[in-house]
Amino acid sequence: MNKPRILYVEDDLSLGYVTKDNLELRGYDISLCEDGKLALAAFREQNFDLCILDVMLPKMDGFALASKIRETDEDIPILFLSAKSMKEDRIEGLTVGGDDYITKPFNIEELALKIEIFLKRSRITNKKEKTAAILEIGEFRFDPENLLLEHKNGEKRLTSRESELLVYFASNQNKVLKKEQIMKEVWDNSSYFNSRSLDVFVSRLRKYLRDDPNIRINNIHGIGFILTVVKNDGTME
Repeated sequence: MNKPRILYVEDDLSLGYVTKDNLELRGYDISLCEDGKLALAAFREQNFDLCILDVMLPKMDGFALASKIRETDEDIPILFLSAKSMKEDRIEGLTVGGDDYITKPFNIEELALKIEIFLKRSRITNKKEKTAAILEIGEFRFDPENLLLEHKNGEKRLTSRESELLVYFASNQNKVLKKEQIMKEVWDNSSYFNSRSLDVFVSRLRKYLRDDPNIRINNIHGIGFILTVVKNDGTME
């Protein structure tokens, strides 16, 4: 069986080699790069199953690198490792397409566990998407298998996490969904996905769906969200 291939970007080579050695002992194939530009070149030339990015990198920082990666691959898990621990940094990591954010110093056991969780989740998601039906959401047509949201004005390829959330909302139209319920059902209650993080993903979906003004994802204060689609006669779908 092929080893999972991981792109690891860290400019502190002492830490980088120690982490690389530990992960390789756990059965991963690690490609270590020391700056953002080298990492982007490696990503474009090779196939990876997961990316681990430091944030403060020379030549191209981790957030910019993640944005570039997302331009060509909306699905690959991206984990940030950073000494920057402010809440705003975590939110920015989410906004550019990150799947998790681990602050330094970190525990190698925790990192290895998160890697396995995201690799497993990625495999499960891919299996689910292969049998997922096409969803009609107002004027939109959503293909979960290909993460493709289509409208007469254009199309948008979603990330795996955006896709999971949209499928969950669409499958529960006109129902008030508690935030805790969403995080448990969609993301297994990952500690990273707190209420603020969920708000970021909901904002993204609202932006993607704004071409149809009849689709609304309303915030129910102190509780959660509800997705509704209003027909031309004013009734709900």
